[in-house]
Amino acid sequence: MKLSTHFPVVFALSFLAFTGCQTKPAGAQGAPAFPPSAVSFITVAAVDAPIYHDYAAQTFARDLVEVRGRVDGYVEKRLFQVGTDVQAGQLLYVLDTRPYRAEVDKAKGELAQSEAAREFTKRQVLLLTAEADLAQAQANLVKAQQDVRRFEPLVKEKAASQQDLDNAIAARDANLANVKAKQANVEQARLTTKSQADTAAAQVQSSQATLRSAELNLEYASIVAPISGRIGDSLVQIGGLVSRNSTQPLTTIIPLDTIWVRFQMSESEYLGFQKRQASPQNLKSPLELVLADNSTFPFEGHIQNTVNSVDAKTGTLEMQATFPNPKRALLPGQFGRVRMRAEDRPNAILVPQRAVQELQGMTSVFTLSADNKVQVRSIVVGDRIGDKTVILQGLKEGDRVIVEGVQKARPGAVVAPEPYKAPAEKKGN
Repeated sequence: MKLSTHFPVVFALSFLAFTGCQTKPAGAQGAPAFPPSAVSFITVAAVDAPIYHDYAAQTFARDLVEVRGRVDGYVEKRLFQVGTDVQAGQLLYVLDTRPYRAEVDKAKGELAQSEAAREFTKRQVLLLTAEADLAQAQANLVKAQQDVRRFEPLVKEKAASQQDLDNAIAARDANLANVKAKQANVEQARLTTKSQADTAAAQVQSSQATLRSAELNLEYASIVAPISGRIGDSLVQIGGLVSRNSTQPLTTIIPLDTIWVRFQMSESEYLGFQKRQASPQNLKSPLELVLADNSTFPFEGHIQNTVNSVDAKTGTLEMQATFPNPKRALLPGQFGRVRMRAEDRPNAILVPQRAVQELQGMTSVFTLSADNKVQVRSIVVGDRIGDKTVILQGLKEGDRVIVEGVQKARPGAVVAPEPYKAPAEKKGN
């Protein structure tokens, strides 16, 4: 009963309030309206833009050298600090040199003995003796011939006996035979002397070679750096045995003044790269190296070569480039990205990446109409250039694209636009 008594009164008051609102005269002050959202925009303009491609990359050591022992011996000294830079020819290890010094002394003694034998042979004592014997035999022959000539007229005149002449002729013939024998001895001595001289000379050369080999082994007992670069850990410590036949190196040296970088390029990209290299414009631009912390390496690099085949599994080709590394900041094995200029695209439409939205497979941007209403525009995007994206379809010069305030913008809503200023421009202001 109480509720039914008040219900007509409440309904009447609600009706009067509603009719009062409907009959409020124009110009009367109502509830406050929300102001338009503030947004920042850019006006699209076509520009000539260079297109860059990024490739996953890794540094590597192209000219790594393993330091090995050339002779056997125990390490007596290690003269470098691990991880430091060494110069070519710098002394790294010293082995026990006593066995090799003994070999050098022995080789020097053998060489002296060989040289003495050669000098004795040069004097040709045997040949001189044979020649002296020949001269004596020839003198005896002359005397015997003279005796025969003297006895021949005496025998005719009966002044000497036939026996004396026969004895003189026999003596002459004997001396003639002796001269021939002595001549043969001289030839034999000459041949023997020449053979001994050749043997002595060969022995001297052999002794000299033995000495040089011993001196080299002594030199190899002091192990020096073959190249300049950053030296690694020592795998053989002081007191350890070094073997010339060991499969394990003593240490490694990596040159770091130039660092090598390898990265993979698809077959189609490689074909395009070849065309650019052969074109008159020749986009042989330097490479950039983006490190793991997204910082850019301060020195530019260049492609040096490629491997000789395409990987059939991945369809990619390995490219190899070099970067100056004067401060030795880069080490082999580091990862990063190589950024290469792929092409120059004329009349490209660029918008900041932050203006592009992706939702359910559709890419779009917000644009402004002439009366500052928000519109949705579907687009097709291409490559990225820094913090900007190339728009292939959907925008044209003169379009106004919202960059900041996208979260506040609603399609069809009126906004309060102002020109967009990049962070660098804001900082300058």
